[in-house]
Amino acid sequence: MWRAEGSVNLVSMDLSGVSGFNEIIVLTPRGFEEGLDAVMAVREQRTVLLNLSEMEENLAQRTADFVSGGVYALQGQERRVGERVLLFAPASVDIDQLS
Repeated sequence: MWRAEGSVNLVSMDLSGVSGFNEIIVLTPRGFEEGLDAVMAVREQRTVLLNLSEMEENLAQRTADFVSGGVYALQGQERRVGERVLLFAPASVDIDQLS
């Protein structure tokens, strides 16, 4: 089970009929080690919205790189959705972007 030390919000969504996708975890880490929470959540088939706005720029970049690598190793996917906000999802979730 992943641990939550920083600011974490669970957002439940009714997505009946969508396999393996029923919540989004909003994580606002304050330390590098909290990036592991995001990787573990994706490993447990959860989608994570990672808000790095509370971190110093260099630390935010290191954390983003760590989480990206972990999610890549799990064959997950990522999308940048804001200046310092990233969306990570397991392979079972499709992320589509409308322009």
